[in-house]
Amino acid sequence: MIDKVVTSGTFSLDGGTWDVDNNVWIVGSASEVLIVDAAHDAAAIVERVGDREVKAIVCTHAHNDHIDAAADLAERTGAPILLHPADQALWEMVYTDLPYTPLEDGQVLSAGGIELTVLHTPGHAPGAVCLYGAGIGAVFTGDTLFNGGPGATGRSFSSFDTIIESIREKLLTLPPETAVCTGHGESTSIGAEAGHLEEWLARGH
Repeated sequence: MIDKVVTSGTFSLDGGTWDVDNNVWIVGSASEVLIVDAAHDAAAIVERVGDREVKAIVCTHAHNDHIDAAADLAERTGAPILLHPADQALWEMVYTDLPYTPLEDGQVLSAGGIELTVLHTPGHAPGAVCLYGAGIGAVFTGDTLFNGGPGATGRSFSSFDTIIESIREKLLTLPPETAVCTGHGESTSIGAEAGHLEEWLARGH
């Protein structure tokens, strides 16, 4: 139902480059799946998918470490790439002519009987989205919410105030037992993070 591949590569923005490990989530059934993020290694992702049909490659945002395998993955699977168009500027840093299908807030994606609702959660990036699966009790947060707090907002195209608003209004309103499946690192839950909002505000980023 929910599977994960960890891929390794680099993230580059504002003149800096960092080594990163990314969580690539595969969500669906024994016959068809959605891939959440296309990070670094299309071959490893395709191997984990196996013979299942890929309905879509859903990008939580367009930082290069989340999309650098998108073209290769789309070619291997024949699946469309989905991205919120507010991340167009970031997308064009990696791809100048690769088309994608625009995501909209409230849109419902489905594969293998699982439905994921798109939540537009800007802050880490203008087009950042989370994908909420009420039926599976999980939300895929990309780099919007981690185990320990909000994603980084100290770089171009990001805003701390905006990410806090997104988390407060779109994520902390979900059931506390909801699993938070993050773009990097260990998973957490809405309930485990909700009590720390004031700490994040005091810390600021």
